[in-house]
Amino acid sequence: MPTTYLHTMVRVKDLDATMDFFRMLGLTERRRIENETGRFTLVFMCPPEQADGKADVELTYNWDGDDKLPDDSRHFGHLAYTVDDIYEMCRTLREAGVTINRPPRDGHMAFVRSPDNVSIELLQAGDAKEPQEPWASMENTGHW
Repeated sequence: MPTTYLHTMVRVKDLDATMDFFRMLGLTERRRIENETGRFTLVFMCPPEQADGKADVELTYNWDGDDKLPDDSRHFGHLAYTVDDIYEMCRTLREAGVTINRPPRDGHMAFVRSPDNVSIELLQAGDAKEPQEPWASMENTGHW
C-alpha cells in the first residue's frame, strides 16, 4: 500500500482565534473530535474543494492548556495554500490585524503567521500578479 498524506497537526492555544484565522484563508471545518477522557479537541480544517481528508490541518486544543507550546514554531516549517488573489487575501488579513511577514512584492508569494505562531505560505494560483503597491515596496516584518 502506498504512503498517503493525511494532515498536518498544530497545537493551538486559542481554538476560536485559530479557527477564525484559517477561515480567513478560506478553510472550513471538516470534522471535529471532542475527547472527554483525554480532555482535548481536534478540529480538522481544509479548503472546501478538498474535503476528502487529504489536505487537512488538524488543530489540537488541550482543554487544560499546553505548556509544551514553544514561543517560536520555527522547527515546524510552514503550511502552504494557493489563493485566487494574493493581494486581496493579504489585504483581508492585514485589515484583521495579521502581520504580513513577507509581503507579496512579486505578486506570487507571501508569508504570515497564525495566532499560534505557525508560519503560513500563501501562493498566487496560476501566474504571478503584476507587482502592486503597497506590497511592492513593503519590507519584511519579523521572520517566517
